[in-house]
Amino acid sequence: MTAKKSILVVDDEPRYVRLIEVNLMSEGYTILTAANGQLAVETAAANQPDLVLLDVMMPVMDGFTACERIREFSNVPIIMVTAKGEERDRVRGLDAGADDYIIKPFSAQELLARVRAVLRRAERQTTEAFHEPVFRHHELEIDLARALVTVAGKEVSLTATEYRVLQTLAGAVGRVLTPEEMLTGVWGPEYRDDKEILWVCLSRLRQKIEPDPKNPIHIQTRQGIGYLMPPMDGVG
Repeated sequence: MTAKKSILVVDDEPRYVRLIEVNLMSEGYTILTAANGQLAVETAAANQPDLVLLDVMMPVMDGFTACERIREFSNVPIIMVTAKGEERDRVRGLDAGADDYIIKPFSAQELLARVRAVLRRAERQTTEAFHEPVFRHHELEIDLARALVTVAGKEVSLTATEYRVLQTLAGAVGRVLTPEEMLTGVWGPEYRDDKEILWVCLSRLRQKIEPDPKNPIHIQTRQGIGYLMPPMDGVG
């Protein structure tokens, strides 16, 4: 029997937490709750949930800071909850290490779809495009069996989404992938036009794996077309 997935719901409005809790429990998820960012960090560390649903505006510690703190010790998938129309909040949340965001107000159906999509991405570790158990690109190595990434022998901590993006590019070395291809393949077809989430993820990924993020050798941009990991003899 498959163990129930646990979700940490973080918000300072009890009625709002209860509404989310009821909807998620109806789908079989186990729910943990926290009323502020500090409690969210402590609960995530103590209970290791499968996903964190994290509101932005909270007392004691806001969602952005909580996300950054959680990322110091965990790659648990995080969905940020932002106010409608606040693009700045969405970008800041993704930049803090969130995997996705959902905008208030949202329906139960949208919430459940986002939760399922993020959990699905965290579980997928596809190796079909590779012929060797370890992929190498200059000093970058991806151990596919262990989902472990190293650069110059040093382990790099990636979120599940960052790993999937890197894996997608590595599985198509030398081929330019359009943003739509990457969004559909990694996030799902419902994210096909959400280029902002891809831009932020690629920026974070370059900061982690590139010797010089401003002159990348692993993840390059082809202006107006897409992104690629160039073949070893074609860097530049």
